[in-house]
Amino acid sequence: TLPEMLLGLLSHLQSVAAVIFTFGLVIVIHEFGHFIMCRIIGIRVERFAFGFGPELFGFESGGTRFSVCLLPLGGFVKPAGESMDETTGKPDEYFAKPWHKRLMVVWAGPVMNYVLAWALFAGLVYFKGLPQPSMTTEIGDVFIDFPAYKAGIRPDDVILQIDGKPLANWKELAETINKNPGNELTVRFTRGAETRTVKVIPRVDAANNRGLIGIAPTTILTHLGALGAMREGAELCWHYTASTVKELSSKIVRREKPDMAGPIGIIQMVSRAARSGIEDLLSFIAVISVMIGFFNFLPVPLLDGGHAAMYLWEGLTRKPLTEQAMVYANSVGIAFLLTVLIFATYQDVMRLR
Repeated sequence: TLPEMLLGLLSHLQSVAAVIFTFGLVIVIHEFGHFIMCRIIGIRVERFAFGFGPELFGFESGGTRFSVCLLPLGGFVKPAGESMDETTGKPDEYFAKPWHKRLMVVWAGPVMNYVLAWALFAGLVYFKGLPQPSMTTEIGDVFIDFPAYKAGIRPDDVILQIDGKPLANWKELAETINKNPGNELTVRFTRGAETRTVKVIPRVDAANNRGLIGIAPTTILTHLGALGAMREGAELCWHYTASTVKELSSKIVRREKPDMAGPIGIIQMVSRAARSGIEDLLSFIAVISVMIGFFNFLPVPLLDGGHAAMYLWEGLTRKPLTEQAMVYANSVGIAFLLTVLIFATYQDVMRLR
């Protein structure tokens, strides 16, 4: 029907707008870090663009061309003399500055990503409250394709017993499930006024050999003051960074393929977050900003961390970088990043299938 078609169209437009807003905000904030640091240390910036491709409109201010381009997914900053073959020797050019000032410029981008994530996390905690797990045995969420969902357990159910043992709180419930990977459990729960009993076999979590059935507790919101929200925002940034390091390290040690999301997967997640509400979207943007900041600190050629590693080497050896070394490093970076992009996109396609 026409109303359904209009609702579908609005949903698609909402998803497109959310994707543009997410990528635009996270990447433009990143580039703004480079831009503002260039201004602080006296590097002339020729262009600051939102998007890529042909310019739609723009203006000039302070010697910089500010542009909005056709493809609104990201942006870039172009300092004067940013490549060695463009350097003319003027004091306001990028490679006219000593290595430690160039290091400040490249690190300013990922730092701004963390600042954005911290601000979003802190703002959400301040205005909404800090969600904390309830100690009751009421189910807050059930994850699809996990044993609990397949057994018929749903959100708002209250688990009473496992194998005839009464449960006083969520801690007892979690410990019982964690200690029984692969063992069949008899779960007794209530749904409204009705009492039900099902059989569940906890899935084995290979990372720590514990049982999981795919349930989460209900949450309660604790309101914090401004200082508490700022502290919690910083802790969330640290949490997502540390968990990323732990996950990558675990995959490398066990020689397993990392579970990565490429452009398709990220677009899907942004769309789902946008449909869930503005709070979920802002929270997801904060997580993406942490990820972009973290990966740009890694010493991968072509990324900010790769440039930083070369500048640090320049400072340690007291020998200026050569154009040949820069070209070689960038070539390696392009090959690596293309490989990662292809691998992540392949995983996205397989998940779709």
